[in-house]
Amino acid sequence: MFGVFVTFDLGAAFDAERLSQLAQAAVPKFTGMPGLVSKTFTLDDAARRAVNFYVWETEQAARGFFTEATLAWVTGVYGARPTLQFVAIAARVENRA
Repeated sequence: MFGVFVTFDLGAAFDAERLSQLAQAAVPKFTGMPGLVSKTFTLDDAARRAVNFYVWETEQAARGFFTEATLAWVTGVYGARPTLQFVAIAARVENRA
């Protein structure tokens, strides 16, 4: 499996309520997406940023999703271009069935 941290440094534009609404509205877009194992939306009030974490079946699926068109789209949605950090997942624990 392969992970991607997608970080939006928002500074003064950080609005937790708006970001939570964006996250809830995006859930259907990612539900059942081929190659995507999970996506977690997070908010960091202290750092004034949103960090989304994706788990993909393969590195190819992870890198294939983050096209320039996708990055342009999310930049428009969030109001800031994200930084991407691609990571290999060594192990994963999931306690919910």
